[in-house]
Amino acid sequence: MGRYYSGDIEGKFWFGVQSSDDASFFGGQENEPNYINYSFNKEEDLLKIEKGIAQCIKELGKYKTKLHEFFTTGKGKGMYSDEMLVKELKIPDNKVKTLLQWYARLELGEKILKCVKKKGYCDFEAEI
Repeated sequence: MGRYYSGDIEGKFWFGVQSSDDASFFGGQENEPNYINYSFNKEEDLLKIEKGIAQCIKELGKYKTKLHEFFTTGKGKGMYSDEMLVKELKIPDNKVKTLLQWYARLELGEKILKCVKKKGYCDFEAEI
């Protein structure tokens, strides 16, 4: 069972890694019933979204490319475990969760940015 977000962008939050309110990292407005409704506006939020993405990239460092390759073309495509990441990326097991949180956040931020640039806004709701 997973938690999804839908609206102008769609996706699934990373299980055990990413909270439903992770889009708050990039600004926007949060409205919370059983879902968190997000609204991003090009004039008000573009800079914050770009800063958030830059921070994600900084936090990931050299692991950004390695994680991308692992999840898109490597052994992690479709399914992975922390042990696989430790072995494949040669990282300590206490670093896995933090890297995954930043990587999942980057993926979400890039979707928000692409939507805002294309439409001028981005609205979606996230399951709690």
